Amino acid sequence: MSKIWQGKWIEPQQEATHKEPMFTLEEMFSGKTAPQAPVEERLLPVQFLKRVFESAPGKKVEKAQLTMTAHGIYQVKLNGQQITEALFTPDYTSYEHFLQYQTYDVTDYLAEKNVWTVLVADGWYAGRVSVNGGSAQFGDRLGILGELVITYQDGSKTVIPTDEHFGSKTAEFRYSDIFIGEKQDLRLKDEDWETSFTTADLTPVEVVTYPMNNLAPQSGPYVKRMAEIQPVAIWQQGDAWIVDLGQVIAGRLRLDVFLATDQQITLEHSEVLNEECQFFHNIVGRNKDQRDIFIGRGRREVLEPQFTFHGFRYVQITGLTEPLEKDQVTGIVLYSDLKKTGYLTTDNAKVNQLLANIEWSQKGNLLSIPTDCPQRERVGWTGDMQVFAPTASFFMDVSQFITRWLTNVRLEQLPNGEVIDYSPAPSDYFNSPSLTGTNSSAGWGDAIVMVPWLLYQRYGQTAVLEENYQAMVKWHEFSKTSAAGEKTGAARYLWDTKFHFGDWMFPSFMMGPDFKGPIATSDETKEIFGTAFLAHSSQLLGEIATVLGRVEEAQGYFAYAQEVKKAFEEAYFKEGRLIRDYQGCYVIALAFEMLSMENRPKALTRLVTLIKDNGYRLDTGFLSVPYLLDVLVNYGESETARRVFLQEECPSWLYEVNQGATTIWESWAGIQPDGTVGNFSFNHYAFGCVGDWIVRQIAGLTTRTPGFETFYIQPNLQLGIQEFDLRYESAYGPIEIQVQKRELHLNVPENTQAYVNLTPATPETEFVVPAGSYCFPLKQEVQLVNV
Repeated sequence: MSKIWQGKWIEPQQEATHKEPMFTLEEMFSGKTAPQAPVEERLLPVQFLKRVFESAPGKKVEKAQLTMTAHGIYQVKLNGQQITEALFTPDYTSYEHFLQYQTYDVTDYLAEKNVWTVLVADGWYAGRVSVNGGSAQFGDRLGILGELVITYQDGSKTVIPTDEHFGSKTAEFRYSDIFIGEKQDLRLKDEDWETSFTTADLTPVEVVTYPMNNLAPQSGPYVKRMAEIQPVAIWQQGDAWIVDLGQVIAGRLRLDVFLATDQQITLEHSEVLNEECQFFHNIVGRNKDQRDIFIGRGRREVLEPQFTFHGFRYVQITGLTEPLEKDQVTGIVLYSDLKKTGYLTTDNAKVNQLLANIEWSQKGNLLSIPTDCPQRERVGWTGDMQVFAPTASFFMDVSQFITRWLTNVRLEQLPNGEVIDYSPAPSDYFNSPSLTGTNSSAGWGDAIVMVPWLLYQRYGQTAVLEENYQAMVKWHEFSKTSAAGEKTGAARYLWDTKFHFGDWMFPSFMMGPDFKGPIATSDETKEIFGTAFLAHSSQLLGEIATVLGRVEEAQGYFAYAQEVKKAFEEAYFKEGRLIRDYQGCYVIALAFEMLSMENRPKALTRLVTLIKDNGYRLDTGFLSVPYLLDVLVNYGESETARRVFLQEECPSWLYEVNQGATTIWESWAGIQPDGTVGNFSFNHYAFGCVGDWIVRQIAGLTTRTPGFETFYIQPNLQLGIQEFDLRYESAYGPIEIQVQKRELHLNVPENTQAYVNLTPATPETEFVVPAGSYCFPLKQEVQLVNV
């Protein structure tokens, strides 16, 4: 049942958001620039709204609740007091379909006479949030909706709604764009704004009408300040000061400095320095400024942006006239407030750094929605979440966070069943000419099937399958229809009829003198991957239908998957090789069992040959990287997997570590072996999907039944790690696996069972242990010792 509101939508008197001219992705990625007026001429001030009211005299307050949402992002206070630690409310959703409201207990903040203040900035609603930097993506006017319900001890109630009794003004926030950055002119700051009962300086607001059927209560975690970090170094570079936090983060900088009246300082943010160790803007594109400006008023200030965030490690500060010391600078780490659940350290320092890089990339990209990067794009690419969700679910409890995001994905599914490439989708997604000529891709749209299945496996709740099932079916029907086209016979099972990203950005096409670029990686591999994911999602949909008791439907999905696999082998496997002779194509064919038992050894042999000929370096792209090492281990090539995993030449995970990475890179050669630094994102979590492999194959922890009620423990010491310490906070309690000095120590939580195998290559050596703590000698006769 939807909430009945007494509050009304109100809007300050304001200019409409400046609409940026069309700038296509093709233009952006080709390096073209879009002529623009100065930021100050295009962006508008943050709006300040205020209402003064009295509680009922002579009555004692039992409870007070404030419910609010906004067009834009808001900060709310009562009597100058901060009532929540949440930032960027009401979060980023597909606003037309799904706008969250938040409810706060404000009982302790009320007085007899009260001041209700709200600041509203562009945020995702009106800001420049699209990949190509367009504005007013969901609307062009800021506003709020809310109501304060006061319940007294005698049972009576008073409702203070948002209505014409509010007034508005602007002040020190001259603009704040969630991508571009923020400008604060502190000379305009009204120190008494939050507590003063004065309203004479306010302009009347307008009561407006918007649909209410898109409103829903907050679900999932809030964005918060999750950590503070101090700089590891500060130095002067010309007239500027360079701050190095020592870690790439999503967040912002807090400064404690004296600013003279009219003194202006500018903060610019970057993830890397160039090859000469000079400050370097690594992110290109329209409205990707990542620049904050402060103008002083003749006093010492604690400065921090309020309505924006950046992806950065380094900050260049210009305009300071006094030396800057480390204790004056703090990095504020922002992400959604997710419970940490996974801990893993090993005896290999470089692997530990890799694990830290993966987790930091996860933090930086789980900010309201799962993003690809926290600086250039910040969009919820379905493909990125699909490949990273298994790793994400180890390090943090992402169940509610991803479930909320899936709501956006479902609501934005097209009538023909297509699952669009990213969600929430700003208006530029639909209005700008498509770079690919389509709204969907295999491996991306399949997230609607694969991600709920992953959540079910990790958290054991069927609700996520039930919620998304009809969307899965619609996507599958679209995929089948698209693949068939006008074709007949077995050809109708080959999904070669449209664009797919394929094995996107596999390294040999993205590096060196023969650079071909990402579209070429798609052209080479799209039919292999389109068809493989068609079969895989059909197989998974059969599994999901079975869990939901839809047995007859399940049989149809299983049968269709088998037809696709037969057509795949007939069309694409010729004379012992795939027609697209790349590592990733063999990986996906083996991972999804697209070949007959007779042909799998041939495909494996060719895959291993390609790897060896490449110096034991991976040449797998976006969709095959998650399966590369699993395929090698599962098909008996553990030594090859070990060499690829621990490879330190480019491209490899440890190459990035050796180059000083503190997060996962977008491009394997973001910093080339000769030291050249590229214009890439240095915080993309997708290739961090190897974290899931480390947990499952090295530490040996996998689910046996959904939610870890029963689970496998099969550590594999043949993969380059001899000692490790893992802890996973399951719903039943901590699962602990530790290998030290040739001993395996386990903790199995109450109401669970572990299926242990100390020699995973030999299934018959598996044994079951109940809840408790245990120690087993390794490479000796197994003796169950309950400690």
